[in-house]
Amino acid sequence: MSIRNLKTAPYGSWKSPVTLEMVTESGVRLGAIRLDGENVYWLEGRPGEGGRNVVVRLADGSGAVDVTPEGYDVRNRVHEYGGGAYEVRDGAVYFSNFADQRLYRQAAGEAPFPITPEPAIPCGDRFADTRLTPDGQFLLCVRERHVEGGEAVNEIVCTPSHGGEPQTLAHGRDFYSFPRISPDGRRVAYTAWDHPNMPWDGTELWVAELRRDGTAENAALAAGGRDESVFQPEWSPDGTLHFVSDRTGWWNLYAYRDGEAHPVYPVEAECGEPQWQFGQSTYAFLADGRIALKVERREGDRLVLIGQNGLAQEIALPYTSIGGLAAAGNEVLLVAASPSDAAAVVRVEMDGGAVEVLKRSAKVKVAPGYLSSAQSITYPTGDGEEAHALYYPPASADYEAGPDEKPPLIVLSHGGPTGATSAAFSMSTQFWTSRGFAIVDVNYRGSTGYGRAYRDALKGRWGVVDTEDCVNAARYLVSEGLADGRRLIIKGGSAGGYTTLCALVFHDYFAAGASYYGVADAETLAADTHKFESRYLDGLIGPYPEARKLYRERSPIDYVDRLSCPLIILQGLEDEIVPPSQAEAMVEALRAKGTPFAYLPFEGEQHGFRIAANIRRSLEAELYFYGKIFGFHPADEIEPIDIENLPAETTLAGP
Repeated sequence: MSIRNLKTAPYGSWKSPVTLEMVTESGVRLGAIRLDGENVYWLEGRPGEGGRNVVVRLADGSGAVDVTPEGYDVRNRVHEYGGGAYEVRDGAVYFSNFADQRLYRQAAGEAPFPITPEPAIPCGDRFADTRLTPDGQFLLCVRERHVEGGEAVNEIVCTPSHGGEPQTLAHGRDFYSFPRISPDGRRVAYTAWDHPNMPWDGTELWVAELRRDGTAENAALAAGGRDESVFQPEWSPDGTLHFVSDRTGWWNLYAYRDGEAHPVYPVEAECGEPQWQFGQSTYAFLADGRIALKVERREGDRLVLIGQNGLAQEIALPYTSIGGLAAAGNEVLLVAASPSDAAAVVRVEMDGGAVEVLKRSAKVKVAPGYLSSAQSITYPTGDGEEAHALYYPPASADYEAGPDEKPPLIVLSHGGPTGATSAAFSMSTQFWTSRGFAIVDVNYRGSTGYGRAYRDALKGRWGVVDTEDCVNAARYLVSEGLADGRRLIIKGGSAGGYTTLCALVFHDYFAAGASYYGVADAETLAADTHKFESRYLDGLIGPYPEARKLYRERSPIDYVDRLSCPLIILQGLEDEIVPPSQAEAMVEALRAKGTPFAYLPFEGEQHGFRIAANIRRSLEAELYFYGKIFGFHPADEIEPIDIENLPAETTLAGP
């Protein structure tokens, strides 16, 4: 039996092999897999290149090569979150360029050239979810056209693939997504919805006849409605339309035949996702018509193969998080991760089960002794209900704390709020746990992955039940002896930042907080945000301005006098979703109140940090901040940050 000789040091002060550079290197975003003959394409978002998105091609025998030349960034701003930014056929790549939002065509070995006209308003015409017609003559896509003094106009348009003026295929609805063309090129399916719905509330599936000139006629409603969320329509190789619907309370897969929807794989589990971006994919057709389907269960994602006879079998994979499915022949390509492996582009041979990793998002792995694995917990919360979370204990092969010390706990509140966290490996999580912090990543009521009833539990109660679930996650871990009740931190970004701020002003339980581009003023967000989310709060809080009093009651900015613990605020200065004015209003209120705080604004960042230097700086600033608040000295060399209103006695809480 081997005995480890561990050094004793306070939690938070442990020296860790998980460096800031490792965090940013592992921050390469992988997704948007496309297949073109024998070639596999995917999109890489690279923090080291200022967050630039690059199309990469893997050709048999020649390895992975960048397709997108320098000076181009494959990303669109439709709904501000983008997605579905490129398509490929016969070696030609069609993509949206971030700088001007125009569509470009890049033939193999040639420079890109624009194929959509320059709009009257710079970046005013934006394109997403591009799909080529079978003959390659047209691109079908969602266009978001911005106009002076009015709301953006969304529609489905058809653009000549070699350049020309787009013509409208479907219009008149507030939003569109998933234009999908049948294999024979004669029909097109798409989803549409209107304010105040979000796509996970209710969408409609339409099918129309596609004419040779790229226009459509005889559109007919196939499924969906205001209270049914339809996701990812796709045509099978034999021309049968499939789609995902939550009509039973769970997102399940259906086939549309003879004017009716028939369940393909009925299960009390989620086979769909909240449609925050375009181009999401949870199932794909093999060449012979079999279906590879992602099934999201509480214990992790599973890949299920559904045969032509309807029989299903689970494909054993060493992953707990999968997505972005694409298929060719009898192979499925997907992005996959596990609690110990960062996201990777993976190829799965469906008949033999062989797995090949094509590209990893992280170049290095965390040694087992420093790896903290997620532990799923379910705990009691308000209204006699239960909530769910993932708990990560501190982990180090070199250090332990004193026998009477409990670790500081970081409570993570995910964004959305309609979204979810998963047990997929996160280098940023390991950054904290390997230094002696415990983490609990909360799937509060309103999160996806637990069925529609759990998702709808946040309706009208945003800022209340999500906050309550975060507080109760911390209470539960303190009661279990797994966290120090005097060193509790809550942290979140965007909607998670709102939950963080609500927890700090409406509850007196946490000792510190960190808000990344968080919502401080719900009323301002309702009155001043982009089209996609402009009516989101109707469902989460109430119709505006009729429910204005409730908005004010739920806005942390109006209750800063109740905030008694230190707060660090981090904000991108080009954020169009949660503008910097929200962070700046919070800063002024904290300054006037005399509460200790730090504010770090970042040039060039939008909603979600993409630039490597800024990601590193935000993490080390947080660590420095917590060290000052809790009275420990981080082992890392960190450039100090300015903490205003910090008293001479800097240990405000501690063991």
